[in-house]
Amino acid sequence: MSERVAIVGVGETAGKRRRTEVSQVELVNEAARAALQDAGLTIKDIDVVITGNMEFFEGAAFPDQWLVEGAGSYLKSGLRVNAAGDTGATIFTSAVAHAASGLFGTVLAIGFEKQDEGAYGGIGMRSEDPFFNIAGGSGRAIGGMWSMAVSLLNRKSCTEEHVARVRVKEADCGRRNPYAHLKLNLTVQDVMNSEVVIAPLRFLHICSTSVSSCAVILAPEQSAKKITNKPVWVKDYECVHGGMQPRMGEPWLCAGLVYPTGPQWGWGVHQAALKLYKRNGISNPRQAFGVIETYSPSTWHEVDSYENILLCEPGQAWKLIEEQATWPNGDIPVDPSGGVMSTNAIGATGLHRIANAALQIRGDAGDRQVNMKTGMAMAYAMGADQFGTVIILNKTL
Repeated sequence: MSERVAIVGVGETAGKRRRTEVSQVELVNEAARAALQDAGLTIKDIDVVITGNMEFFEGAAFPDQWLVEGAGSYLKSGLRVNAAGDTGATIFTSAVAHAASGLFGTVLAIGFEKQDEGAYGGIGMRSEDPFFNIAGGSGRAIGGMWSMAVSLLNRKSCTEEHVARVRVKEADCGRRNPYAHLKLNLTVQDVMNSEVVIAPLRFLHICSTSVSSCAVILAPEQSAKKITNKPVWVKDYECVHGGMQPRMGEPWLCAGLVYPTGPQWGWGVHQAALKLYKRNGISNPRQAFGVIETYSPSTWHEVDSYENILLCEPGQAWKLIEEQATWPNGDIPVDPSGGVMSTNAIGATGLHRIANAALQIRGDAGDRQVNMKTGMAMAYAMGADQFGTVIILNKTL
């Protein structure tokens, strides 16, 4: 990067199942205004606006063209991003590149999803026949969650009770986050007795379908220091692309083709993390980071991430759970915001991870605040065949 870049403003809207009182334009505007207020700026101070969502989830193409009023992008430079589940992180890294170019003083990045207006039901759809769920006829995201669960059990990384304990942790964290969609009060037995979707995947293992938006303002070093006395510096980031697998039913049926040990959804993140660790001299991620926000569309995915980003050895995720190391008061807190399990507005989800890590570094996370130093956030697309992004944020340059 030619210029060092910092986050200078953060804005989130509270996740909901439905927001019938606002349009997509208004939803985007809420996050943009919140980020501008946080940074002490006006829209006139913004040079570039980058927006993104999974537009076909809402059934509308080229949303950037008619979100101009809400995003404040009239006559400003910018672009629209769609990178499946990685959209939020790709919006962010695109914004970082613009700020680092030396051509712009401020960049506004906005991600959103208004799933109450769309026809998409890939997370929630399931049939009466488990075969069709697994084979991808209606399973889609659920099929990927099921394959992750099976992989973890097969390699003895955890038990179903371990996963239930993590789900209770996620729920407890979500209740402390004023912007979380789900604020559930769960017990281990609640989780283990919840409806079986495709064994061993249960209903309470699955993320929500949310409506929310998130905005982050970035600026190069000289501008950032003038805007705020609490900049959060983008230390490094990496995005890894895996190519496309043959479409036999659904990509997750090709489990093991690109990541032989099984957790195919996190392959891009795994490779990106390895590159970042090598580049930044990180030999012990568990000691290097104060907080990690993972992209975990099911509780099984959070458990897998422990091994995938090398917080522990393969097959040892259960040890972290029994030690409660990833709990808010543990030595390596993971998803103290409640994570994707508490709010999943897909176009904004990756950006929510980054925003929450930034708030932790600033010391502005409220009831969900943990002891902070360096933070890591991530997002990835539907399968290992696509891509994964990992970002490292720091309080100091």
